[in-house]
Amino acid sequence: MAIEKENSVVAIEYEVKEAGTTEVVDSNKGAQPLEFITGKGHIIPGLENALVGMNKGESGDIKVDAADAYGELNPEAIQTIPKDQFEGIDLKEGMMLYGQGEGGQTVQVVVKSFTDNDVTIDYNHPLAGKNLMFTVTVLDEREATSDEATSGQVGGAQEHCSDGSCGCH
Repeated sequence: MAIEKENSVVAIEYEVKEAGTTEVVDSNKGAQPLEFITGKGHIIPGLENALVGMNKGESGDIKVDAADAYGELNPEAIQTIPKDQFEGIDLKEGMMLYGQGEGGQTVQVVVKSFTDNDVTIDYNHPLAGKNLMFTVTVLDEREATSDEATSGQVGGAQEHCSDGSCGCH
């Protein structure tokens, strides 16, 4: 059975490089497979779309353009703010910092530069604007159960919060 556009539970092993380079920017080889349900937006759209039609045991190299990966670089996502907002942090160019966004979500920023008064930070994803090359092996593929399709979680909602702490019972 091949991977469907929606409600296939997929487990992959992958390695990703910036297209045209040899430097690995992310990999799960030798670690836990990446499991997700298609059609739920769990992985970047370009990779998910390329996996549709592949079968368990199949491998391939998949190029994903920036627009279908982490998006193009957004110049408006680069901001300069007063350095006093970073009190107690030993700033270094290129370091990643985590904060809280307006909606309470975790936000990752990269320190682009800093002076005695200001810090320039970049809210773009570190891989934004980059074309990516994935080497992927489909380790498993099956149809999602009705619980998985409804919850959007591999294993369904109960497996992830069996103590009832997530409010799903």
